[in-house]
Amino acid sequence: MEYVKNFRDLEAYKLARRLSVVIYESTKRFPKEETYSLIDQIRRSSRSIGAQIAESWAKRGYGRLLGIASDTALP
Repeated sequence: MEYVKNFRDLEAYKLARRLSVVIYESTKRFPKEETYSLIDQIRRSSRSIGAQIAESWAKRGYGRLLGIASDTALP
């Protein structure tokens, strides 16, 4: 397994992106009266998965940097 340098390299993120596209295409067939309620909610939640993975990756990096900074601040 390769070293992951970026959240875009994660298999979970790649799968989330593919599923988001599938969900978007699937919701095109929903009735028009659902456009601003159900369709919108489903599409937003499918995009949220990738965003949460990216956010978690960023927090992981910041935590490591904060740990290093707090260690150097100690006498």
